[in-house]
Amino acid sequence: MSIAEQINGDIKKAMLAKDKKRLEALRAVKSAILVLSTSGSGEVGDEDVIKAMQKQVKQRKDAAAIFQEQDRAEMANEELFQAKVIEEYLPEMMSEDDIRSVVKNKIAAAGASGPQDIGKVMGPIMGQLQGKADGKLISQIVKEELSN
Repeated sequence: MSIAEQINGDIKKAMLAKDKKRLEALRAVKSAILVLSTSGSGEVGDEDVIKAMQKQVKQRKDAAAIFQEQDRAEMANEELFQAKVIEEYLPEMMSEDDIRSVVKNKIAAAGASGPQDIGKVMGPIMGQLQGKADGKLISQIVKEELSN
């Protein structure tokens, strides 16, 4: 079963359960899937859906951070809840230790020696860890390892 089919089924379940908050998050994902299918070849694969969902999770977390800065806790909690619902459909992210080991291997393979070599290392790492780890965390770890 594809992720899109699973989301459609879960939308029906949320409608029957009258779970409005969950339904809102799932409909946002379905909307993104529909936009993808109309803008491309029509067939949307799981990889495309995962990328769209990751983008939505990031947007919601960024919005929640802004709402918290503005002391709007209720709106921030709503955004975080929706992000949590969407994350249920995403593959599990790598741990910080796993990311660190990949970064160390790439730094050694590229022969990077300092912060000036971030560009040499980030490209291959981002390609390898696309969808498996958060870009901010990867960047932070690369900077830490290159500054040592």
